[in-house]
Amino acid sequence: MKKFRFRNGEFILSGKPLVMGILNVTPDSFSDGGEFFSAENAVRHAKQMILDGADIIDVGAMSTRPGSEPVSVSTEIERLAPVLAKLAETANAVISVDTVNHETAEFALSSGAHIINDVSGLFRKEMAEVVKKYNAGWVITHTSDVPAGTVVEYPSGVVSAVNVFFDEFLSSCLSFGIDKEYICLDPGFGFAKTTQDNKDLLKNLEKTVKADVAFMSALSRKRFIGEICNVECAADRLAGTLAADLIAVMKGADIIRVHDVKESCQSLALYNSIV
Repeated sequence: MKKFRFRNGEFILSGKPLVMGILNVTPDSFSDGGEFFSAENAVRHAKQMILDGADIIDVGAMSTRPGSEPVSVSTEIERLAPVLAKLAETANAVISVDTVNHETAEFALSSGAHIINDVSGLFRKEMAEVVKKYNAGWVITHTSDVPAGTVVEYPSGVVSAVNVFFDEFLSSCLSFGIDKEYICLDPGFGFAKTTQDNKDLLKNLEKTVKADVAFMSALSRKRFIGEICNVECAADRLAGTLAADLIAVMKGADIIRVHDVKESCQSLALYNSIV
């Protein structure tokens, strides 16, 4: 039976997709930067996403949009601290923290988080030690370890590149003593990929899904969806996102990471009923 385990819990991945709601506590995220920057607004929005059906709340304190400026670990922690404190007290949800810094991950897990969502595109011993210490879930994303907005060429194709990365990462985890049930793989839509790369990856997504490892698809409001649908404003890409997410689910995604939880849960309710 396929599982995704995390600190103090687990998900049984039985074919019914889970929803991870995005909570950006940043002033500059590509789609909703600043909207939930205050702790009060962030916690209110998190609670609403839980009511709307989110299984996981993913809190991010540093933007990964193209052109964004990195922030210090201390700034990340300063932004996360009041939000995590309130969520740990009042919200009945699994909490993920979106960070590439092991110091931030340590703080987050010690403050009640359950999962680390890591877009570094690397296996790093420091992060592995923190994940193992807390028996945390670890979402790892294929990003080619390049700055946001950089495009990389894939001589053997993007699907092959993603698969090689996944295999190498899982091998490193197992060698380090981290069971694959604590790992969730994310192919990294929008990271170091052209629009054609993203289309090829989504079209062939089932070739990157593993039968015994959790798999997450993070397509929400991505730029390539806007280019295909001719929609410039990220917040107006809901219809394209819902279509892309359903394609990902039909091809094996266990978790979808979304901004629009209510609409995504409605879409999945129909999918679950019919499919």
